[in-house]
Order: sequence, then structure tokens, then C-alpha cells
Amino acid sequence: MPTGLVEELEPLVRRVLAPNPSPFTYTGTQTYLVGTDAELAVIDPGPDDPDHIAALVAAIGGAKVVAIMCTHTHRDHSPAADPLKAVTGAPIIGCAPLVIESDIPRADAPFDQSYTPDRVLSDGESITGEGWTLTAVATPGHTSNHLCFELEETKALFTGDHVMGWSTTVVVPPDGNMADYMASMEKIYERADRVYYPAHGAAVEKPQQLVRGMIGHRRQRERQILKHLADGPAVIPDMVAKMYVGLDPRLVPAAGQSVLAHLLDLENRDVVKDTGEGWGLVRA
Repeated sequence: MPTGLVEELEPLVRRVLAPNPSPFTYTGTQTYLVGTDAELAVIDPGPDDPDHIAALVAAIGGAKVVAIMCTHTHRDHSPAADPLKAVTGAPIIGCAPLVIESDIPRADAPFDQSYTPDRVLSDGESITGEGWTLTAVATPGHTSNHLCFELEETKALFTGDHVMGWSTTVVVPPDGNMADYMASMEKIYERADRVYYPAHGAAVEKPQQLVRGMIGHRRQRERQILKHLADGPAVIPDMVAKMYVGLDPRLVPAAGQSVLAHLLDLENRDVVKDTGEGWGLVRA
């Protein structure tokens, strides 16, 4: 899909692609306009890019923007919220503000320090407009402040980066938490959503099937880690080289952070420990 154009996905949902493709954003961030020609909400306004903001303003037309909603505060999702608010007068409503300062090399987009919501939604809280209702579904894991939004009238779930249409999400410590991510995956697996609209990648027409596969994938990664450690302590780069054969070199840091997230989860469960010479199994 070309950037800047409006694509109707269903009567209450339109999509505009931002011009920010990368190894981590796929074709770019997808901003969703949810509602009618009278009232709508904007989900994940995207990067602070003048062309993208102009495309959103054109797509909004004469509609009243009831809310500018962000699933989380990585810089490919929320920076356009403030300039879009300046144009439309709409409040910024959604996830909590979050800025993590860390010396750990980050594989995902850094946090947006400019994000200042007018209202933070808790799990189960809703925003309404003419003919539509969006309800927050708390899904920590990718980030601790991550929310999905359910369009109640059509059982569509806007999944941000929690579930993407092209890849598994990156879980990057210290804020990204594998145990929280797995619990959030189980949470949405138990729901009855009809379709997922992710911030990156195609719509997911068989949500439960995809989520089941993603949960299985993470459990398989955990088993791989434990198998490597059964031979003795190991360091993360060596584990990545064995577990991610043929991986795009640009994604190697992300793979390392994912392995670290698994190791920290296993450490919290007293399965592994940092030996000082690498990670090793906790022997009974």
C-alpha cells in the first residue's frame, strides 16, 4: 500500500500508512481512523512526519476527532499525537507516558519523550463516538504501558505492536518483559476477536490461530535456550548464532534482546542464573 493514501478496511475503519519503513517497522506504521464522517478516533498517529500528518488531516476531513489514541510510546507510534492535537483540538487518550533510560543497546524505536496524554485509559475503559466504542485492553510485554483497543461494534482489535501481521514482536528489557508478554498473549487468545488490525503488517483474519502459533514459538525458543545451557554456561551472542541461523544482520541485536528477555524470565523462575561466565542452569 502506498504511503499517505486512505484505505477502507470496513465501514468504521480506514488506514493510512506512514513513510517510515525499516527492519523493525516493516512497510511503516499504520495509523487507523475509526468511526464515521461525523466523529472518529485516530489510533497510533505515528511519527512526527509532516507528510504523514498532512495525509491524516486530509483523511479526517470535516469529521470531529474525539480522541487521538496511542497503543504505546515508541517513536514510530506516538510523536504525531501533539501536532495532530494542535490541528484538530482533540485530546490525547490512551496509554500511560513512559520513558526508559538505559545503557542497553535498544533494537526497537526509543521512547517518545514528548508524549503527554490528556487521559490515560485503564483496562476495560472506553471512548465512544457516533456509532462506535473503543475499549482498552491492557497488554503489557512489548512495553509495560502497551494497550490494544477493541472496536466493540465489529469485534475488531487494534493490536499495536503486541501482535503484528508480519513478525513476532520484540521484547526488550528492561521495560519489555517476557512473562508479561506471554500472559498478555494468553489473555487475547481467550478473547473472541474477529480480526486484528496491527500497527505493522496485514490484517490478521484468523487471530486465535496466529496467537496460538506465536505462543508456541516463544515456548520453542525457551526450550532451545535450555537445550543450549544443558551443555554448560553460554553467552547470549553464541546462543543467538546457533538459534537464529541466517538472520538478517540488522536484526541480530533484536534477537539478542529477545534471548535476554527469555533468560530474565527463566531467572525469575529459578531455572537459570548468570554465572559470571555466561548463563547457566540452576542445578537441583
